[in-house]
Amino acid sequence: MAVETFAHPALFYRGDREYVAATTAFVRGGLEAGDPVAVAVPPKNLARIRESLERDAQEVFFLDMTIAGRNPGRVIPAVLREFADRHPDAHVRIIGEPIWLDRTAMEYPAAAQHEALINFAFTGRLATILCPYDLGVIDPEIIREAELTHPVLRYASGERASGGYAPQTVVDGHNQPLAEPADFVSLRFDHTNLAAARGLAAKWAADHGFCSAKLDDIRLTVAELSANSLDHGGGSGLFRIWVEGRRLVCEISDAGHITDPLAGRRPVDPRVAGSRGLLIVNLLSDLVRVHTREGCTVVRTYFDLPGSS
Repeated sequence: MAVETFAHPALFYRGDREYVAATTAFVRGGLEAGDPVAVAVPPKNLARIRESLERDAQEVFFLDMTIAGRNPGRVIPAVLREFADRHPDAHVRIIGEPIWLDRTAMEYPAAAQHEALINFAFTGRLATILCPYDLGVIDPEIIREAELTHPVLRYASGERASGGYAPQTVVDGHNQPLAEPADFVSLRFDHTNLAAARGLAAKWAADHGFCSAKLDDIRLTVAELSANSLDHGGGSGLFRIWVEGRRLVCEISDAGHITDPLAGRRPVDPRVAGSRGLLIVNLLSDLVRVHTREGCTVVRTYFDLPGSS
């Protein structure tokens, strides 16, 4: 009998009743098979699943995806792989809901790319990751792209293979130039003034009320990205900073090209030497958007202003 490896179905449902029935059946099926089970969904759905599972909920690892997956680029290393890697010899079941009704248009491209990249990050792994989409409220274009990022589509009536499965199309389709900000402060840097970019970021963060711990996160994010520019982006770069809505935005652009779509999304053993720059950026930021092509990479990081949640 063949050993089941990786499966990544989309759950297409309508309304709370179908959602609860499908997700709890998925969880209970995993528990009956002896599989470790995790549920990472927004708070209201988290509560619905817990309540329906009753005592079985004690056997499940729960995460609020609006916190753990605030930045979609953080979900693979810090949610999915973190749980799967704790059970390296077991088939794990995970419900992951990275796209919900309140995801903004600015966040969606990163979330769609995340859904596509799951397929590459888990190739050959013992895991089933179920991703729910409410057909009654989510934009039809998002549903169309979910058909591209999930090889199997589940409905209340059954499941079928996705005829349009093409995850790389979604990765490439959202790798677009980012909209220009209306106003910003900029600084060109190289090895002679690298600290100036960190200092400028820290000043803006302090002026906008970030606590010392978050200020350190912002400074470290800029430090990692600017160091990447020196090492991989032609030895120099451009730092820009501005406020957009209720977020502080830090951007580094250079002449490099990120060719590995999973860069910054793989957990790294602290005992192993090597670059962790983009991983650190994903772990510390509230949103990361990237545009990369031959001779140009732009990494834009967003940090929610204090009191904006």
